Amino acid sequence: MPIRVVLAEDNLLVREGVRQLLATVPEIDLVAVCGDRDALLSAVEAEKPDAILTDIRMPPTNSDEGIEVAARLRESSPRTGVVVLSQFSDAAYALRLFDPSAEGRAYLLKERVSDPDQLVNALREVSRGGSVVDPKVVEALIAARSHKKESPLESLTPRERDVMTAVAQGKNNAAIAAALFLTERGVEKHINAIFSKLGLSEEKDVHRRVKAALIFLSEEPPTRNR
Repeated sequence: MPIRVVLAEDNLLVREGVRQLLATVPEIDLVAVCGDRDALLSAVEAEKPDAILTDIRMPPTNSDEGIEVAARLRESSPRTGVVVLSQFSDAAYALRLFDPSAEGRAYLLKERVSDPDQLVNALREVSRGGSVVDPKVVEALIAARSHKKESPLESLTPRERDVMTAVAQGKNNAAIAAALFLTERGVEKHINAIFSKLGLSEEKDVHRRVKAALIFLSEEPPTRNR
């Protein structure tokens, strides 16, 4: 039996190119072609396809509709496989697509569209519960996993770092204001922002200052060039 497929792509030229390519493959029965998320969801409900081939970004928001549809189908149509096409080897999109499972999901770069064998193989795999990941996406996933988790201190602004240095030295808000030519209200705002960025918003104020200073001193080098 041929694999019943719904295609979703908002770019007319790409959509027509893929449609014509799939039309030459006897193993594929293209049952619907869509240009946006809502049309795709309607087509899936009406056609009950074995798999969908979808772009990530399409109307109405042109953000992550393909990933959103893939997540919805885990509940509404769990036996429908999803092949997502992307212009970029984006690790974040791939991780979302494969959460909580890679079963019935494939992530391919759009450059693979010119190779019908790769597309058909991906559609075949997801329709029977398998998964396919583009080699370039694998590289991006490995890079994302191996990347050292950033310290919350990295999110501090230069001024917040100056305030944090003064806090670590044991200065009160008045002394910090005088040293940095700020108002005490300005210092208070900076300190509250620091607490929020360091995840200390639920602690008592005295504890927050101590913990913030410990975090700062444990991760900052003794001397810093600015």
